[in-house]
Amino acid sequence: MAKSSDTLKTKRLLLKLSGEALMGDGAYGIDLKVVERLAKDVATVVAAGAEIAIVLGGGNIFRGVAGAADGMDRASADYMGMLATVMNALAFQSGLEKQGVPARVMSAIPMPSVCESYVRARALHHLDKGRVVICTAGTGSPFFTTDTAAALRAVELGCDAVAKATKVDGVYSADPNKDPNAQRYDTLSYRDVLANDLQVMDGAAIALARDNKLPVIVFSITEPGTLLKVLNGTGRMTVVS
Repeated sequence: MAKSSDTLKTKRLLLKLSGEALMGDGAYGIDLKVVERLAKDVATVVAAGAEIAIVLGGGNIFRGVAGAADGMDRASADYMGMLATVMNALAFQSGLEKQGVPARVMSAIPMPSVCESYVRARALHHLDKGRVVICTAGTGSPFFTTDTAAALRAVELGCDAVAKATKVDGVYSADPNKDPNAQRYDTLSYRDVLANDLQVMDGAAIALARDNKLPVIVFSITEPGTLLKVLNGTGRMTVVS
């Protein structure tokens, strides 16, 4: 398919996927059918001319905060969570390559036998060559979430926006699955998100986005084709700016 990015409102995007998104209806682990569906969505936008970087969470395998809450040392628990994101990244790389999309996993924690180390200049080179860059192991430091890693990598790589994929079609004033009167927002300011504790991303990620004028797009990943609509500016979403 010939590439044409003329209609894309967002050319270079950082896609933030939670680990939970990869486990489908399961309670744990990676559902390869879900990985395949999500990889097809990414392949579609790459074919349309988009440049995509991805940050994956690790909550489907291990969540550092939960480990710390159960009595584990927080730093050790966070490192375990980072390793979980590497497993997810390798699975997603495999899914993309099955779709014919070249992808590189780049880890904030050096592990040369498994993947490349994250180096900004090298990541930019991969994006320029049309490869999907999967940034993994968070920031490489404990006490930071993968939301913060997503905002950081988006700024570093000159992305036009960071898109957080969720199970709902934007940001609501409350959980729409629990509160039928929850208000949905089309647009929000960074101040609104922080002042009302709307849980779009953690506070550090929102502050980093605000300070660098990086828009945050929140949308639902549950339906195939939604990602392309988001990049075209036609999808149902909430934009924080």
